[in-house]
Amino acid sequence: PLSGVSLWAQPPGGQVALGGQVALGDRLVLSCAVAAGTGPLSFTWHRGGSETPLGTGPHLELQHVGDNDGGHYQCRVSDGDSVAESVPLNVTVLGEPDPRAER
Repeated sequence: PLSGVSLWAQPPGGQVALGGQVALGDRLVLSCAVAAGTGPLSFTWHRGGSETPLGTGPHLELQHVGDNDGGHYQCRVSDGDSVAESVPLNVTVLGEPDPRAER
């Protein structure tokens, strides 16, 4: 059976964080790994509980992060018999403040 699905973010600075903070327009790589599992593994990526996969494979790369790319990402792993999910990873997009906004 599958166990120990872990998910982490690698911002451009090279730091690995449990919560990914990424600046608007930057590149973000999310990685998924399984502590235990046999056979051919298939990975799918989901955001915000959506069933529509964002991608497949052990890595999800966002080339240019946009305003709408923030949220909770999850990696789902299947070995054909069972499915395991990672804990959701919260990605925060740090946008430039709007200069027209009065504070």
